[in-house]
Amino acid sequence: MGSALMAGGAAIAFTAVSAVPAGAAEGGVSFSNVKVNGGKPIVIGVKEEVVVHATYRMTTTLRHDPGVVVFPYRGSLESGDQLWNTIESSDCKVVNRAKGICDYEERLYIDPRHYDFGNEDAGAWKTAGRVWLAGGKHDIDDVKVPLLVKRATRVTVNASPEPVLKGRTLTVTGKVTRANWDTHTYQGYAGRTVSLQFRAAGAKAYTTVRKVTSDRTGVLRTTLKATRSGTWRWVYYGNTTSGAKASTGDYVVVR
Repeated sequence: MGSALMAGGAAIAFTAVSAVPAGAAEGGVSFSNVKVNGGKPIVIGVKEEVVVHATYRMTTTLRHDPGVVVFPYRGSLESGDQLWNTIESSDCKVVNRAKGICDYEERLYIDPRHYDFGNEDAGAWKTAGRVWLAGGKHDIDDVKVPLLVKRATRVTVNASPEPVLKGRTLTVTGKVTRANWDTHTYQGYAGRTVSLQFRAAGAKAYTTVRKVTSDRTGVLRTTLKATRSGTWRWVYYGNTTSGAKASTGDYVVVR
């Protein structure tokens, strides 16, 4: 993935989802308090660039360049894959100058339209921290923060007829689709267990009525007896490679 690093307003070009840049890891640097995306999975669609917020503390008394970063990686720290297009990193917020302790914030951008980004990138990643030291060397560390990167899902709903007579059959349909990062389209997601939920008129919360499995094209369909007016929706709770998603609500009047 093409990339640029913004640190204190200066842009430095690197490459993501590729090998880590060469250079001996020096040591003498530590990362702590690392938080990426608030601890939530990174869910990515097919066109929209995703912005991931991260905060962390870096400690070193070694002389180093601007451009301290944390980022997702797989495989080896020195030769594995990285997952980012652009990183905007703040300047050091000094915590203890004598000990070289700084706090940082960053925004990490991932573009699903990049040629080197595909469905194989869904799943578990690790997090690395890197500091460029004087003389063109660097320190890179596994900061022990696991990440899940997920393909976005979409869910639709339609309840009919509208309105419906009390006691008559109400049919609720919908479709669950998932982002295909290879084709940059959403495609039907087969075999998913999706919850049908109902919120009665005047109620504050939804209640799960039943669970339905999507067919080979991602279609959802079920029938039930109409008893009272309210809103219907489908909810898919996701898995290790696919994000969770709820449909909008469809309000049906029961007469």
